[in-house]
Amino acid sequence: MRRQLLALIGTTTAVVLAVLLVPLALLVRSHAEDRAMTDATERAQSVAAVVGGSLGRGGRSGREVVAGVLDGLNGEEQPRTSVVLADDTVLGPRPVGVSDDALALARHGRAFTYAPGQARGGGRVVLVPVLGAQGGGTGAASGPGKGADAEGRSATVVQVAVGEDRLHAGVLPSWLAVFGLGVALMLLGLAFADRLAARIVRATRQLAAVSDRLAAGELTARAEPAGPRELRQLAGRLNELGERIDGLVTAERERGADLAHRLRTPVAALRLDAEGLRDTDEAARIGDSVAALERSVDSVIRTARRAGAAPGSRRCDLAELVRERAAFWVPLAEDQSRAVTVLAPHPALVRVSAEDLTAVLDTLIGNVLDHTPEGTGLWLTVSAGGDGAFGVLTVEDDGPGFADGGEGAAGVGARGTSGAGSTGLGLDIARTTAEDSGGGVTLGTSPDHGGASVTCRFGAATRP
Repeated sequence: MRRQLLALIGTTTAVVLAVLLVPLALLVRSHAEDRAMTDATERAQSVAAVVGGSLGRGGRSGREVVAGVLDGLNGEEQPRTSVVLADDTVLGPRPVGVSDDALALARHGRAFTYAPGQARGGGRVVLVPVLGAQGGGTGAASGPGKGADAEGRSATVVQVAVGEDRLHAGVLPSWLAVFGLGVALMLLGLAFADRLAARIVRATRQLAAVSDRLAAGELTARAEPAGPRELRQLAGRLNELGERIDGLVTAERERGADLAHRLRTPVAALRLDAEGLRDTDEAARIGDSVAALERSVDSVIRTARRAGAAPGSRRCDLAELVRERAAFWVPLAEDQSRAVTVLAPHPALVRVSAEDLTAVLDTLIGNVLDHTPEGTGLWLTVSAGGDGAFGVLTVEDDGPGFADGGEGAAGVGARGTSGAGSTGLGLDIARTTAEDSGGGVTLGTSPDHGGASVTCRFGAATRP
């Protein structure tokens, strides 16, 4: 988006500058030509006045004066000035390409600018007649008509030739200045466009980040209004949407928790009724069913709380929690002559709350203690898997293992399925927790110890 805005504003600026600067460049060229021709015309008129006075005295002295004046005018980088006398004698450098028709027209008393088609290097020639001049010939003046023909036409013409380099003197530096101005304006426009685009893109990225956080379940995320008015309005609507969703989720969580708590009273009544039965076998069977129902109610409460938990709270150190829960179960394991080995040397942050992970660890450790013979060893190992994408918990023992040598492990992990007469919810809780974090559970036979092996992969959590 930033590049598109820069390209749009850059193109627009370039078009505007071209529309403004191209006519300006042509105007500079025209002004230089006008200035050069005005200077040449003034020079020709001044020379014509001098020539008219000098030739009026007659004799060679008048020509010598004119020749001296021309020598002083025809310096370096000056227009070439010459005088054509009545007898076609040329004083000074003769311009190239001036036709006889142009010279005859000037002798008829017309001053004009002529562009010779044959002139070397281009350029223009200013022709100014010398009116009233006498002594155009070699001898002394014999009358008023000596400087003009019978029809009163001027016999002497001043010519000032302006070359192409002189005609456009100063145009190139002016064009470079105009081009530099255009480049400076373009860079200034692009810098302004970049700042504007960065402001818009920054505000857009902030809105996208807040949207991602809301989509990830962080319902407290709010956008700070910034940028253009439309983006500020969008930020306000996004904040309203977040508040609305947060309110709905909170209400739903509270209703689920209320329902679960209301179920506790009838469940407690069922437990009392079961304990009052005279048939002990029937009382034990109903008591087990009531205990399973209580666990289900507790699971509903935990699920409701987990749904409303902030994303930052759903993370913990798997290695630290494994060491803590292992220490909790060690006294019972020692009573059963069991050795508990913990291998968790490095921290492993996972996307699971400490409460849920505690339930998983207690379930897996309790299964080993409840369903293997006394004296069976227990190993708890924490490692990284998937190039750090998972925190892996492996619970192994050297007991009899799963049925069919591990071939029936998949069936043991199914919800409500147990090979030891329990509810069969323990491994399902571990599987659900692992899958919610982006991982999973694998059941099998321990390659090192020969007993059962439960491997739980929990999605790794980045540090906040």
